[in-house]
Parts: sequence; structure tokens; C-alpha cells
Amino acid sequence: MADYGSLRPWRLIEIRGEARDKLGEAFADASDADSKERAKLIEKTHRSSLLLAIVASRKPSSKVTHWEQDATAAGVAHTLSLLLNEAGWGVMWRTGRLVRTKQVRKVHKLADNEELLGWFYIGGIPEKTKPEKKHKFDAERVLSVL
Repeated sequence: MADYGSLRPWRLIEIRGEARDKLGEAFADASDADSKERAKLIEKTHRSSLLLAIVASRKPSSKVTHWEQDATAAGVAHTLSLLLNEAGWGVMWRTGRLVRTKQVRKVHKLADNEELLGWFYIGGIPEKTKPEKKHKFDAERVLSVL
């Protein structure tokens, strides 16, 4: 993983049990939802076996800027999603307009040097939706030569 300086500018927060309801309440509070919409927002936090919050946890550095540290945190998250997928788990990285709200920051207990990058919704993959074959990646579609 690209982390020169070995700052490890990320952390993960496991969200289970009552913490899911607290997160759903934070969603509802941040969006001024009515009671019907509030219930839907709380239900969203129970759509997978596990929720993991991905946090960019910026460290003081004269050499590594905040955007580079955020990129490292995103790279760690992407790598984790690939590893989970390879192990047979379904992973969806969710973000949205509520990620950076003060209510959601508070429920995650984020420090001033931290930014929430979203959540991994992790669960099983139903047999009928598993791909039959792995498709080869066509690098020529995204690679150019100078």
C-alpha cells in the first residue's frame, strides 16, 4: 500500500448491534426526516451482516499532505474490498450526502483530524447473483502511452 512515511492515516470502525440504530438516528437527524422516512433510514443500517466505517485519519506531516493521506485511506479501503470479495463476501461502499454531516461525525466519534469516507456494507452473496466466470480486465481501455 502506498503509505510513504508509514503514517497509517486510516482507521476502520465496526458497527454492530445498537450502534446501527444510533447511526440510523444520526442519518434521520441530519436529514430532518419525518417519522416514516426516519424508519427507512434506520432500516438502511441493517441491510448487511456487517457495517464498517472507513475513516481517513490524517497525521501531522511536513512531507505527506492531507489529500495524499486521504488517497492512502481510500486505497486501503479499496484493497480491503477486493480481499473481502476474493474471500467470497459481497461488499458495497456507500457514501452520500449524510457522510460529512455533524450528526454522523458525532456518532462515529471522529476527531478534528478525521474524515469519514463512507461505509462498507458487507454480507453474503446469493448463489443466483454470483458470476459464472471472471471477466478479464481490458487494460487498453484505461491505459495510454505518451
